[in-house]
Amino acid sequence: MNYVTRTGRAWVSRAVFPSILAVLFFAASGGTLAQVLKTATVAQGLENPWAVAFLPEGRFLVTERGGRMRVVQPDGKVGAPLAGVPEVAAGGQGGLLDVVLDSGFAGNRQLFFCFSEPGGGGNSTALARARLSADSTRLEDVKVIFSQKPKFASTAHFGCRIVEDRAGMLFLTLGDRFSRKDDAQTLDNHHGKVLRLTKEGAPAPGNPFIGRAGALPEIYSFGHRNSQGATLAPDGSFWMHEHGPQGGDEVNLPQPGRNYGWPVITYGENYGGGKIGEGVTARAGMEQPLHYWVPSIAPSGMVFVTSDRYGAAMKGSLLVGSLKFGHVARLEIAGGKVVREQKAAEGLGRVRDVRQGPDGLIYLLTDARDGKLLRLLAP
Repeated sequence: MNYVTRTGRAWVSRAVFPSILAVLFFAASGGTLAQVLKTATVAQGLENPWAVAFLPEGRFLVTERGGRMRVVQPDGKVGAPLAGVPEVAAGGQGGLLDVVLDSGFAGNRQLFFCFSEPGGGGNSTALARARLSADSTRLEDVKVIFSQKPKFASTAHFGCRIVEDRAGMLFLTLGDRFSRKDDAQTLDNHHGKVLRLTKEGAPAPGNPFIGRAGALPEIYSFGHRNSQGATLAPDGSFWMHEHGPQGGDEVNLPQPGRNYGWPVITYGENYGGGKIGEGVTARAGMEQPLHYWVPSIAPSGMVFVTSDRYGAAMKGSLLVGSLKFGHVARLEIAGGKVVREQKAAEGLGRVRDVRQGPDGLIYLLTDARDGKLLRLLAP
């Protein structure tokens, strides 16, 4: 497979054996080959889990795409579904998706989650706020604080990753809904956008399109396809990745008001072959990805390693899960650029989420009918 940075350099041919690929890649990059890490199963029997958050006392809060949210105990015992979860439009890529704890959870027990919300005209991504009950059995005071518009009948491309920034605002990634991909280039809708919101769901102060006629004020950046991974870097900047079509998965560092090109520019092609639009990869006024993959790895989940648990070489790396190939890609960052890539773990199944826990260890979810919560073991 080809690993490519925004310089356009293809590091290795897809014809090379994966094990040889990693060696050649690192030799060419002036680096050393790191150990591929092992995993341990924390819990299993989760049905299509999508996101994990970390509760006090070593517990985990996990969403299942079908519409259930469960608490997993430190010993791996999976609890009953929580009460209070709203109805979701489960089907295809839709359902109950991301969940994050509020930065003040220890005092307010507040959390945020996003899901495919049914409604007039079809469905769309919605963001809700709730409080986890004292006994952790139900959601209380559930309130939808944002709904993507327009609603549209589709089971694809909901996006739906949530990140709280250091100012206490919420980034929310929204997919283009697949057949509405051209909407990603216009500012009068929420398709193919990154939003920045207050915790009440209002446009965040300082958003780039506030006061601009014909533009929705909650939009932060646009021209995105379908992002299922987002995180804050150690310096507090917001990073995301997004699915390309057939090839062209991207890592982006969204800046306010910038256009990231989809579907006008892409390094991918139509499913089954054939160019998208004019088949171009660059155009004036549109941003290049920081990094992209050809062929696609189908990325989902994303986190920076900030702990020392995996050694100095791993610290600062960006980890990205692969649904297609069942591995975790480790991207080494230097000077704001991706300079190396390797597999941090492989043979995992469809990796849906990648998070760093309070203990400094990395946790993964595998998306299957018998999905697992895994811990990435320190070497």
